[in-house]
Amino acid sequence: MALKDLLVQVDSSRRAAARLEAAIGLAVRHNANLVGVYVLTYPSIPGFIQAEFGEDVLRRLAEDARSAAAAAEADFNDRVARAGVSGEWRLVEGPVPETLALHARYCDLAVVGQRDPEGDETAAASQMPDRVILSLGRPVLVIPNVGDYPVVGERVMVAWDASRLATRAVHDALPLLELSRHVSVIAINPHGGTEGHGMIPSADICLHLARHGINVEAQHLYADDVDVGDMLLSRAADQAIDLLVMGAYGHARWRELVLGGATRHILNHMTMPVLMSH
Repeated sequence: MALKDLLVQVDSSRRAAARLEAAIGLAVRHNANLVGVYVLTYPSIPGFIQAEFGEDVLRRLAEDARSAAAAAEADFNDRVARAGVSGEWRLVEGPVPETLALHARYCDLAVVGQRDPEGDETAAASQMPDRVILSLGRPVLVIPNVGDYPVVGERVMVAWDASRLATRAVHDALPLLELSRHVSVIAINPHGGTEGHGMIPSADICLHLARHGINVEAQHLYADDVDVGDMLLSRAADQAIDLLVMGAYGHARWRELVLGGATRHILNHMTMPVLMSH
């Protein structure tokens, strides 16, 4: 599968520019179309406070929200034009996670932002990017709250546990892996057997990737007293990794699918872009 139709979450946050530059870099590298989706949101104000504000204040808040969206659109159009990228702008309304997921279902890859602890604290913001990852059915590239990433996927690490979700993530990431300079497949505390890694952990998946022309190596780590998420992030930092690929694990809780512990740890503490598939 080639990456020919990308989507990027655009907003007025402090990390919007870095996220957009990462998406544009991918679009240039893969000769892909880039869809910028801006979900228009208005300040969440309790009804009893709205009564105190009056119609003029509420109207001004709505105008400010639309002005911010217009500024973001101008910036998007300028950046894609300078990069020579085919771009499309969409201004939409609705719940942020569900609306982004709706539009991203018709793209090859969605680029979204890590939750910003200094940003919007609304209920919708608190569900990002978790809800998109778990509900979309397409690979999601999450850009961290720190750093700039004009190039993503030169040095890649794959978190491999021989599961269905890890397999899905690897194959979703193939267009990126095929353009990488080096890929490390890391297995933490691997086990053998028909439901495990086979005779040699990571050997089969590395052979499969090598047949795609990918420069790949297998790594194994054994540790009982270290958090898996911490170990992955530490090893990725040591190897100057600029993309981590992994399955997004979830479990049911009160009729809702929520992220598993290791997946959430990565999303909360990531220091490089992470591609997740569920």
